[in-house]
Amino acid sequence: MTPPLPDTDAWQRFFAAVTSLLEAEVELPVRPARPPNELVEGLALELPAEGRPLAEVIDALVALGRASPATATPRFFNQLFAGRLEAAAMADMLAVLLNNSMYTYKVAGPQVIVEQLLARRMAALAGFEQGEGTFTPGGSLSNFLALVLARGERFPETGAEGLSGRRVTVYTSRLSHYSIRKGAALAGIGRERVRMIETDVRGRMRADDLRAWLNRDRDEGFEPLFVNLTAGTTVLGAFDPLPELIEVAHEYGLWAHVDGALGGSMLLSPRHRQLLAGLEQADSLTWDAHKTMGVPLTCSLCLVRERGVLVRHLADQADYLFQGESELDRGLTSLQCGRRNDALKLWAAWQHLGDAGFAARVEAVVDRAAYAARCVENSPQLQLVRPPESVNVCFTVEGVDAPALSRALHERGRAMVGYATVDDREVVRLACASGDLREADIDQFFEDVLRTAAELRAA
Repeated sequence: MTPPLPDTDAWQRFFAAVTSLLEAEVELPVRPARPPNELVEGLALELPAEGRPLAEVIDALVALGRASPATATPRFFNQLFAGRLEAAAMADMLAVLLNNSMYTYKVAGPQVIVEQLLARRMAALAGFEQGEGTFTPGGSLSNFLALVLARGERFPETGAEGLSGRRVTVYTSRLSHYSIRKGAALAGIGRERVRMIETDVRGRMRADDLRAWLNRDRDEGFEPLFVNLTAGTTVLGAFDPLPELIEVAHEYGLWAHVDGALGGSMLLSPRHRQLLAGLEQADSLTWDAHKTMGVPLTCSLCLVRERGVLVRHLADQADYLFQGESELDRGLTSLQCGRRNDALKLWAAWQHLGDAGFAARVEAVVDRAAYAARCVENSPQLQLVRPPESVNVCFTVEGVDAPALSRALHERGRAMVGYATVDDREVVRLACASGDLREADIDQFFEDVLRTAAELRAA
C-alpha cells in the first residue's frame, strides 16, 4: 500500500505565506511593542476541541509570525543573535522535514557524519587538535555539560554515587553569564559555592583575585573544581586573559572552561583570533554558531581538548537503541537522547560562505561595532562607557534614562535595543551581532536614538 502523497497545494500556500512574511520585514523592520492582552487579540491561540482545516492553520501561523518580533532586520540590536543566512535557514527547514534524530547512524545516516565533521573542525580551530565536541540546545547547556565533565574527571565516583557531601567550589567572573550559577545548582554543587571573581576596568577576570579565592577555599577545606573563563562577556563583550588564568587553574588542579558562546566565532578571523590566545591550553570551550556566525537558533557546541571524555561521562547502555552497529552513534556523546539536527544548518552555511566568508562576516560585525563607537564619540549627547572589545557598544544618552529610551524606541517602531548595568548605572547596550549590518544602518539607529531622546526630554 503506497503512503499518501503530501498536500502540495497546502505546501505551496505555506511557502507563499513564508514569502509574505519576509516581505513584511522589509515594510516593517520593527514591530512596535504592544501589551500581551492587546497583542493576542485576533490570533486565535486557544487550543481547539476539534481540528481546523490546514489552510486555516497556515493563516494562523502567518498571523502569529506577523505579530512576533523581527530579529533578522537591520533594526534589531537587542540580543547577541541577529540576521539571517539563507542557506542555513533553508537547511534548518529541511532538517525538520527529514526529521532525523541524531542519536544513531542507523536513523540519521550521513547527518551524524556531518555533525562529527563540524565538531572536530571547530575543535581544531580552538587548538584542540585531538579534541571532539557535541551539539547542545544552547550555550547554557554547553556550559553545564563542561561542568558535568569536569566533575566526572575530578571525582570519577560521582557518576555512580553523587557528590556524597563533597564541598566543591566553582569560579567565574562577576560579569560572566548567569548560566554558571544555574549550572552549579543543577549539578548538585550549589549556587553559594560559586565564587564571583573581580574584574579589571575592561571587565576581564583578575588572576590575582582568582588565586586569592583558591587559597582561601583550600585553607577552609573546600575542593576547587572548575573555573569558567569568558571570551566575550554578555554586556561589555570582554575577553578574559586566558593564558594567565588557565595557568592558575591548572596549577590548582582545576578544569579550565572557556565560555566562548559569543567570542568563539573570533577564531574564524585571522584579524581577531588573538582575542582567544592561549585557548588551546583550556579543557573545554562553549561556542555558539547562532550568534555572530548568523546560524538560526539554536546551534551551540561544547568542545573538549581530549577525545574520549564525552563517551567516558555521557555514554550509558540502552540495548534497544545502541546496538553496536556503528561507532558513529552520537547519542553516546550527548546530553540528550532524541535530538534535533542542529548540524545541518551550520554545515550549509559553511558550504555557502566557506572559511573566507565566515572570516569576512565576523570581521564585519567587529567593524560595525567600532564604527558605532565612533558615532557615539562624535556626538555631544552620547557618552561611550567603554571602547568595544568585540560586538557590544555600551553608551549613555544625556538626560535620558536608558531603560526608558530602549522602551520608547521599541514602542515607536524604530529599533529594538537592550539596556544593562555597568559601573552601577544603566546603559544602552547596542549589540552589532548581524553580519548584514551596514554603516547606514548604524547611522539610522543613532538618528532614531537622538530623535527619541529629544521627544522624551520634551515630554
